[in-house]
Amino acid sequence: MKNEHVGSSFDDFLEEEGLRAETEAAAIKRVIAFQIEQEMKQANLSKTSMAEKMHTSRTALDRLLDPANASVTLQTLERAALALGKSLKIELA
Repeated sequence: MKNEHVGSSFDDFLEEEGLRAETEAAAIKRVIAFQIEQEMKQANLSKTSMAEKMHTSRTALDRLLDPANASVTLQTLERAALALGKSLKIELA
C-alpha cells in the first residue's frame, strides 16, 4: 500500500529550490570546523598556537572555525591539516 502523504525527498526539494549545493557546502564546512576544533582540543592547542602553526592570523583561524563561513580555501584547509599533523583528503562521492 502506497502512502499518499509521502512526497519527494528533502534532497529533491533542495534541488528544486536551487539550494542543494549551498546547503551541502554549509554542512560540509560545519563538519570540517568541528573536526579541526576536536583535533585542536586533543592536541591541547589554543587558537593562538594553531594560528602560529598555520602561519596565519588568529582572525583567519576564527573564520576557518566559523561553521557559518563557507568560504574557505583548500590552501587554508591544507595548512590546518598540516598544523595538526594530519593530511587533507577530499573526494567526490
